[in-house]
Amino acid sequence: MLVYPSGLDLSSSTLRFLSRLLAARRLELGTRWRRLPADQQALLVLAHLRCGHTYAQLAAGFGIGTSTVHRYVVEAVEVLAVLAPDLATAARAAAHKAFVILDGTLLPIDRIAADRPYYSGKHKKHGMNVQVIADPFGRLLWVSAALLGAVHDIRAARTHGIIDALADVGIRCWADKAYQGAGGTVRVPHRGRWEKLSAGQQAVNRSRARIRALGEQAMATLKTWRLLRKLRCSTTRITALVQAVLTLHLNASG
Repeated sequence: MLVYPSGLDLSSSTLRFLSRLLAARRLELGTRWRRLPADQQALLVLAHLRCGHTYAQLAAGFGIGTSTVHRYVVEAVEVLAVLAPDLATAARAAAHKAFVILDGTLLPIDRIAADRPYYSGKHKKHGMNVQVIADPFGRLLWVSAALLGAVHDIRAARTHGIIDALADVGIRCWADKAYQGAGGTVRVPHRGRWEKLSAGQQAVNRSRARIRALGEQAMATLKTWRLLRKLRCSTTRITALVQAVLTLHLNASG
């Protein structure tokens, strides 16, 4: 396999943050020797998450075996995932903001047509449903655990307890029509054909659409981690991967 130099569109603070966590993990385990030092393991993991490089590509680039790459990635993802904020923590942190934006997205996975529970009729593809909360500027605040792609957004929000968590801290939440009937502090557009809505309802829907558009920035932030654009791992690992990405995003400045 040919090997060539490449770059990561991440700050050095991201590398330092992960390196510190991995070094602490090695100290905790009493590890005396590894094929790669902590900073190189961190670089390998970031290349996997950010660029979606395969284990074979990383093994060739770092001069180690694919099984070692696998162990390094799994270890780092576990270390990062446990630091991701839970919903209650994220809701309390967002309580002082004017409002939050709730939306769902589908993380595509590699599945065959027979895997119906993973098929999203909305997106016309197989994947895993994750719920995203963003602040008024479209910055990513929280990402849920991954559910089967066939789960609708309103059901996912109820399953995760998002509606109640936001209501408990009294923060307004804007969402799209997929969350119709959510209740609590969730606000959705007026229903009905556009031409049958009153002028006031149309104005409200335009205003809310502009607000919800900011939520797309949070989705885009999530998808800049290219591994999440097409997941080929076991679906049981996807939640940990998403939580690891969230931890990196929240704790390392760009």
